Amino acid sequence: MYQWRKFEFFEEKYGGKCVIPEEVKGKIVSCSSGRGKVVIGSDDGTVSFLDRGLNFNFSFQAHSSSVLFLQQLKQRNFLVTIGEDEQVSAQQSAMCLKVFDLDKTQPEGTSTTSPDCIAILRIFTNQFPQAKITSFLVLEEAPPILLIAIGLDNGCIYCIKGDIARERISRFKLEVDDGSSITGLGFRMDGQALQLFAVTPDSVSLFGMQYQPPRRQTLDHIGCHVNSVTMNDRLELIIGRHEAVYFYEVDGRGPCWAFEGEKKFLGWFRGYLLCVIADQRKGMNTFNVYDLKNRLIAHSLVVKEVSHMLCEWGNIILIMTDKSALYIGEKDMESKLDMLFKKNLYPVAINLVQSQQADAAATAEVLRKYGDHLYGKQEYDEAMAQYIQTIGHLEPSYVIQKFLDAQRIYNLTSYLENLHEKGLASKDHTTLLLNCYTKLKDVEKLNLFIKREDGVGEHKFDVETAIRVCRAANYHEHAMYVAKKAGRHELYLKILLEDLGRYDEALLYISSLEPSQAGVTVKEYGKILIEHKSIDTIHILMKLCTEDGESTRRGSSNGAYLSMLPSPVDFSNVFIHHPESLMEFLEKYTNKVKDSPAQVEIHNTLLELYLSNDLNFPSISQANNGIDLSLKAKSSTPASSKAELNGKMIADLKDIYKEKNRLERREKGLRLLKSGWPSDLEHPLYDVDLAIILCEMNGFKEGLLYLYEKMKLYKEVIACYMQAHDHEGLIACCKRLGDSGKGGDPSLWADLLKYFGELGEDCSKEVKEVLTYIERDDILPPIIVLQTLSRNPCLTLSVIKDYIARKLEHESKLIEEDRRAIEKYQEDTLAMRKETHDLRTNARIFQLSKCTACTFTLDLPAVHFMCMHSFHQRCLGDNEKECPECAPEYRSVMEMKRSLEQNSKDQDRFFQQVKSSKDGFSVIAQYFGRGVISKTSNLPTSNLRTGSTTTSSGF
Repeated sequence: MYQWRKFEFFEEKYGGKCVIPEEVKGKIVSCSSGRGKVVIGSDDGTVSFLDRGLNFNFSFQAHSSSVLFLQQLKQRNFLVTIGEDEQVSAQQSAMCLKVFDLDKTQPEGTSTTSPDCIAILRIFTNQFPQAKITSFLVLEEAPPILLIAIGLDNGCIYCIKGDIARERISRFKLEVDDGSSITGLGFRMDGQALQLFAVTPDSVSLFGMQYQPPRRQTLDHIGCHVNSVTMNDRLELIIGRHEAVYFYEVDGRGPCWAFEGEKKFLGWFRGYLLCVIADQRKGMNTFNVYDLKNRLIAHSLVVKEVSHMLCEWGNIILIMTDKSALYIGEKDMESKLDMLFKKNLYPVAINLVQSQQADAAATAEVLRKYGDHLYGKQEYDEAMAQYIQTIGHLEPSYVIQKFLDAQRIYNLTSYLENLHEKGLASKDHTTLLLNCYTKLKDVEKLNLFIKREDGVGEHKFDVETAIRVCRAANYHEHAMYVAKKAGRHELYLKILLEDLGRYDEALLYISSLEPSQAGVTVKEYGKILIEHKSIDTIHILMKLCTEDGESTRRGSSNGAYLSMLPSPVDFSNVFIHHPESLMEFLEKYTNKVKDSPAQVEIHNTLLELYLSNDLNFPSISQANNGIDLSLKAKSSTPASSKAELNGKMIADLKDIYKEKNRLERREKGLRLLKSGWPSDLEHPLYDVDLAIILCEMNGFKEGLLYLYEKMKLYKEVIACYMQAHDHEGLIACCKRLGDSGKGGDPSLWADLLKYFGELGEDCSKEVKEVLTYIERDDILPPIIVLQTLSRNPCLTLSVIKDYIARKLEHESKLIEEDRRAIEKYQEDTLAMRKETHDLRTNARIFQLSKCTACTFTLDLPAVHFMCMHSFHQRCLGDNEKECPECAPEYRSVMEMKRSLEQNSKDQDRFFQQVKSSKDGFSVIAQYFGRGVISKTSNLPTSNLRTGSTTTSSGF
């Protein structure tokens, strides 16, 4: 005790001048507190209530004589008292227990009120003989059930349990020690078990109240006197003896504290032990407040003779025998800390805030100040220990700045480790910690930091930062470990490929990944892999883009799954510098997968590769694999000449290899053009416009001709031959494509003739052959042929002499035939006009004697027609307007005329006939001849009588 530091954590309120109000008469015998009141029982039987500041509230007469014990209940506003009343008879004791309901008052006289007394109980009965009461304690089990323990001077405890207000109670007695008075009681709830401490001057006992009867257990054979017993917050029994203060739990004596002196009063307040100690040598009493956890005296004060000690309103109240009082309150935490900081008692301050369960921020602030204090004393290790405890509340940069010096890097490392351990580190903190490890070359700690495992299997640092720092410090294995564990496959491969160049290991790692992850990594690092391991990379890509990889896992192949696989076109960017590898990959894919959703894009890419003139092919050393290097050994030229010769040979062989490869690729391209456009498909499996552009850009004539012919662009086909001046091919193409009988275009021969006419060189042989087909199909008139060929000065008239002669002879025959036809038509026309004139001017004599219809003798009535047909009227019926014999021919002629007039309105048909006819002029003449496109309108003519003359008798 004398070694403990003394502090003034408490202070006296109201200047230390508090007194019990004058309204409290008589000597103070008992006190209690609770529910914001202080209750005082006097020897005159009155009970007084005091408010905050010990101000008098009211009082009432509880007993006729002294109020020996009282207790204010906490759960209900009840007051339980024990006092002496008037003795009614010699058999009944004057000692009574009363229960007052403080919420109910009844009038008493005119100016005072008293609470309602809801129960009066005689303590001593025949079964419970009278004795002196030495202690009293009430436990509120579950209101209104009360358990009242009354300690007597004969070593017994009378217990009353039940609802006293309704007189539903049970009584039982506990035997402690014969002849020893009960000096203290204490209830303890251990789960559902209720226990009762009982203290005498010679023993400490514990009763298990959950048993019937209660079981007694002796904890110690030394006790204490009255007022030296109390209970703490942990429900431990505290006993004060002359030499020390002892703590008891259910299993016996616990710790003790050697505070010398007679303990007149013991109390417990907010974790503090309150003790009034009498010093016999100095003849005075001292009131001490002990902080047992921090081993300090929070307050010490010399006091008068204390009669009662209470705790209410967050303060300690000491009532003296002379009715004076001390009102002692605890200072606020800030005042206590300031007091400690001024004395540099930082450990005490830390213990204080922790013991009083201050918030974490306040604790961290005390730790920070302590750390600053130690740092100022250059005790860096101890200072860092304090700073580490502030993690989560103190800004890390505050600490880091203090320890950035190289000599204090170990302390900084420790702080950063703890920062990561608590998951509060940022990227910069991770960078700084890893740099500390690398500067210290502490591989063991680096391994521990990188490879440690926590409960959830995740790292407590920023993964990307750790990888970046480890790579920069050449700790590649550590960086790879972090990347692999975190599932950062792209970073793992980046280290393998860019830093270590371990391509085989990278390919194995990619193969072990899920297809989706493998596809992402190949897209990112495929360029490097293709450059160094093209064959293996292509193999991986084939597994990704085909069903090989998944079918082995799933055990079967699903056609619908193909549409979910990545397309080879997605990986084309990785072959940007290695088109030959791209060509190999796409060829393998097309050979394996025939119905890919990306077939058009793949064929387009292959066509571009096949038809391209230049590709970045393997190096010269690889191209020389087929060279007979023994030729160099056989050469006897000087060294310099050999070098020049070898260089020239290598260059020539390279060109040969390149040209050979180009031709092979063009053959593949032509095969792809043909196979990609089967005859049963309207559109090809590639972009036709792109294919034409590629063929034109790279001068691929064969492909261009094939595409034009498939698209029926025959004029473009012969234009290609014309551009190449390939006369034989040109004529052969026209023979194949200019035959109208096979769906060709005969106008190609006209274009061919025009080409030869504008050629400017002797091409007599070709012209004669062309004229043969023009004459056979009658494609062009001779005049056009003459005009076309006249433009070529190298051609003579002998080239077309025979052609002109044949055409003139043929034309002469046609002219003669036309002349004869004209003469015949003229004669027919004159005959028709004469007949028409005759019909209009002369009478007709009808001499037929038989009916044309029935061939019987003609009799009246009869009908005669101008066409010289006669009929019985009965044979004609209702149709007397036209001759039945001539009417069908007339109607057919009129129907033909009507059809021609209607067709004349169909302009598209007219122009189509003109275009498709060999002689468009004849078509126009035919339309003019029919009169359907004449601009003149036919004037209405007089109705010619084509009817009949009806006679009643004869003519």
